[in-house]
Amino acid sequence: MAGVLLLIFCIWVPILGRAQNASVSSSAANVVNIGAVFTLNSFIGRAAQPAILAAIDDVNSDSSILEGRKLNVIFQDTNCSGFLGTVEALQLMEKDVVAIIGPQSSGIAHVMSHVVNEFHIPLLSFGSTDPTLSALQFPYFLRTTQSDYYQMYAIADLVDFYGWREVIAIFVDDDYGRNGISVLGDALAKKRAKISYKAAFTPLATKNEISDLLAGVNLMESRVFIVHVNPDSGLHIFSVAKVLGMLNNGYVWIATDWLPSVLDSSETVDPDQMNQLQGVVALRHHIPDSDRKKSFTSRWNKLKNKGISGLNSYAFYAYDSVSLVAHALDVFFKEGGNISFSSDPKLHDTNGSKLHFSTLHTFDGGQKLLQTLIATNFTGLSGQIQFDLEKNLIHPAYDVLNIGGTGFRRIGYWSNYSGLSVITPEILYTRPPNTSSSSHHLYSVIWPGEITAKPRGWVFPNNGKPLRIGVPNRVSFKDFVARDKGPLGVRGYCIDIFEAAVSLLPYAVPHTYMLYGNGLRNPSYDDLVSQVVENKFDAAVGDITIVTNRTRVVDFTQPFMESGLVIVATVKETKSSPWAFLKPFTVQMWCVTGAFFLFVGAVVWILEHRINPEFRGPPSQQLITIFWFSFSTMFFSHSK
Repeated sequence: MAGVLLLIFCIWVPILGRAQNASVSSSAANVVNIGAVFTLNSFIGRAAQPAILAAIDDVNSDSSILEGRKLNVIFQDTNCSGFLGTVEALQLMEKDVVAIIGPQSSGIAHVMSHVVNEFHIPLLSFGSTDPTLSALQFPYFLRTTQSDYYQMYAIADLVDFYGWREVIAIFVDDDYGRNGISVLGDALAKKRAKISYKAAFTPLATKNEISDLLAGVNLMESRVFIVHVNPDSGLHIFSVAKVLGMLNNGYVWIATDWLPSVLDSSETVDPDQMNQLQGVVALRHHIPDSDRKKSFTSRWNKLKNKGISGLNSYAFYAYDSVSLVAHALDVFFKEGGNISFSSDPKLHDTNGSKLHFSTLHTFDGGQKLLQTLIATNFTGLSGQIQFDLEKNLIHPAYDVLNIGGTGFRRIGYWSNYSGLSVITPEILYTRPPNTSSSSHHLYSVIWPGEITAKPRGWVFPNNGKPLRIGVPNRVSFKDFVARDKGPLGVRGYCIDIFEAAVSLLPYAVPHTYMLYGNGLRNPSYDDLVSQVVENKFDAAVGDITIVTNRTRVVDFTQPFMESGLVIVATVKETKSSPWAFLKPFTVQMWCVTGAFFLFVGAVVWILEHRINPEFRGPPSQQLITIFWFSFSTMFFSHSK
């Protein structure tokens, strides 16, 4: 698909003719051209352009690098168009650029990556955060900002930290939005959470379309919204949400780095705008504090009087992108590199065509410069500039912000080294890594509605149907559950307990009772449980015994009644008698018992006589007692 797009774009590019040389050297040996392709009139572009110009000035005023050569930047405006972005990129190929900085759009970056792969021109993107832009597919693509892969895992950690299990993703329907939310789904799955609904809208959606979209998601259960949109249109989401009452108590809004970029770019605080963002939690690229950062910030504040917008994180990354090219070119030249271009043999002029493809040249030293860029390691305004094996900047980190009042406050940090923490990542890098959820910590948040208690994150959906509660229609033991003519339609001890439990919940749970059985005989409780399994009932309430075969298919609450240890016996009416204690044994049993006692009594008398041979008197009192008891029991047993 990308190859087809490239072919189409190449056909439409107006290219001026020039001589078809096999090898073309740079027109001015002391000037090195680099390109910059992005939307100049955008939140990111208005900050990136002056940052790039400032970096060019700093490089050209530093005699210690580039061996006296000067950098020259050629700006091309994409005007938020993928087609124009590709045209502008091809026009840069005519001007013998050795590297291109940009674009900010992930969609344009996908197409441009095919172009630079063909002509061996390194593409340093400070604004394309799409995680699918991989170095494996696009070897000449080099991301000089953080990938949204890490940002989505930061959001997943936030969701898990507050114990929510379902979120609704609101995103722009382009490569940037779709691919970022796709990674978010994978990250949430690892936390046993999920995206319950994906609400996508077109990049040019009107307020009415956004209003219809938000009205739909407001009818759903989840109240945790993840907003991943473009900076230039994202504020429309919150203005519509404010009108719909979706920024009140109970709602949770988490925005990606686009929102802090918009707020940082604003020269003045708009009270109406801030009123629409109260309680929102957002992520911002973490830029470590340093003397260079403070100096550049002071320098930027002086430029604001000249119409320059506020300073956002993308300005730092744009500045460092130029610095990275300068450092790499310095090494490139010192190692004997030479700037030269060759004609691409795969491109040739079509007979009769006015398009001269031969004017597009391949940078001969592109592969060597790319390897130099990847190996470069220095400290820039945005922190340490060093790439890992996948050509991503090391130490991805974000500030976690809570918007309130006329600004925002930082409630913590996130990094892939230590997760959520209130300690700066730079300090944590000196300690052993620890991403365990148990070690995560953030300062308190003021949520929408100016509450500090963590929102539940979900409500019973407004478009949801009442729960169907199955109730056995009994004909006996009606104290537990029975049919009734009252408003509920049922009554009983089990119903009272269920209603009391529902009343303790902090939210409404609409439900209706549905009798199961014909009322002529007690229904089968196994069949009632099967009705729940088959989703004919959402739950069942009654004196339902918890047995093994039922627990295999449904979940039971904790039992609220226990019968304890019982003996089951038949009921038989008998007459009472003073001799009832003799009932357990039969006459034969009592005869055997009497004979046993006679034998014991005789043995006792004999032993007593043996011990005292002089004794000739009657048996001892014990013997008399035994004899009396034995004969009396035998007599009364026989008489009974």
